[in-house]
Formats: sequence, C-alpha cells, structure tokens
Amino acid sequence: MENCCGVDKETKKPTENSIKAQKSVLDRLNRIEGQIRGIKNMIENNTYCDDVINQIEASRSALHSVQIILLESHIKNCVVDQLQYGDTDVIEEVLKTIKKLTK
Repeated sequence: MENCCGVDKETKKPTENSIKAQKSVLDRLNRIEGQIRGIKNMIENNTYCDDVINQIEASRSALHSVQIILLESHIKNCVVDQLQYGDTDVIEEVLKTIKKLTK
C-alpha cells in the first residue's frame, strides 16, 4: 500500500509541503544545537548553576516548539493526504504521537 507520498507505506517519507516546513525547522535546530554547545561551554567555564539551568530550559522550550511545528505540518500534509487515500490507520498513529507529547 502506498502512503501520501506515493511510496511504500513502510518507508514513510514526508510530502512536498512537509519538506518545505522541515527546511525552516532545520534552521531552528541549528540554533538549538548552538545553544547546547553554549550550555556545554557554560558548564566547562563553571558558570553559575542558575544561569545554566535557564539556558537548558530555553533549549528545551525551543525543541518543544520544533516538535509542535512538525506535528502541525504532519497533520496538515501527511495525515490529510493519507486520509484522502483511504488510509485511516494514520489516525491511530497521530493519536499515539499526541499521547506521547502530553505525558
């Protein structure tokens, strides 16, 4: 069976619109990667713990934002396309993902 991208369902590749959204996500991830390196440097330089904790929270929050952007893109693109192709199993997949996010 093929998914929304016209490929075998087991390979699950993003749609064209989803790929566009992922490019902006990559920019965000590059910034987060820099934040993580900064946290490492802060620890190596014996920075005050509260400052390090605040930077860790900022990075966690940025990752959460990326997660939400990807979920939104997935629902708007891949899920909609899969439903149009009659693949209703995608609903259970999304529900499982949402449950993981809300733990």
